[in-house]
Amino acid sequence: LIKGDLQCMNALDVLRAIKDGLDQHPSITKEERERYLNFISIARKEYDILAKSEVQKAFVYSFEESAKTLFENYLDNIEAFCNWSKIRDPLTDEEMEPDERLMRSIEEQIGISENAKKAFREEILIRISAYSRKGKKFEYNNHDRLREAIEKKLFTDLKDIVKITTSSKTPDESQLKRINEVCARLIDGHHYCPICANELLKYVGSLLNR
Repeated sequence: LIKGDLQCMNALDVLRAIKDGLDQHPSITKEERERYLNFISIARKEYDILAKSEVQKAFVYSFEESAKTLFENYLDNIEAFCNWSKIRDPLTDEEMEPDERLMRSIEEQIGISENAKKAFREEILIRISAYSRKGKKFEYNNHDRLREAIEKKLFTDLKDIVKITTSSKTPDESQLKRINEVCARLIDGHHYCPICANELLKYVGSLLNR
């Protein structure tokens, strides 16, 4: 693991070192080696999920206004749905049915089934009412599952932007700005060092391009 040019170490470095070490350990049997390799494979898959989640949160943070807009849109629609009413198009002033496709696209991010959607939507409205009675404003991050759904939905919508941003060898000015914002969030909010933050972005970019 310790190399002269190694400035810091991340999880992938550790997994690679363990894997390489298995070949240099004569006392490990073939069966044990296969078992350990399977453990490494499981750890790698779990790390991939964690890595994408960390970058997802960092990107969503840099698109905070987009997350809030998506959240407000969702609330408007579930309120209309639960009250058997319609919503008004802000541009045309036309009355429309609640956007079921939008609501489901968010709810499906966290596995809310068709049968459970009504209860989930009512739960959100009850939570909003409880906050309102206390004189507080309900934000999307006040509800863990809704926050996760909003973040995943937004990340899905932004996936192409994330792929282009993280995999570009010669990022333009706007991409570079986005990279710096996301790296800053990883450093400040998730305690990565600058080197590991950049490596994480590159790695997640490669995952998304597979």
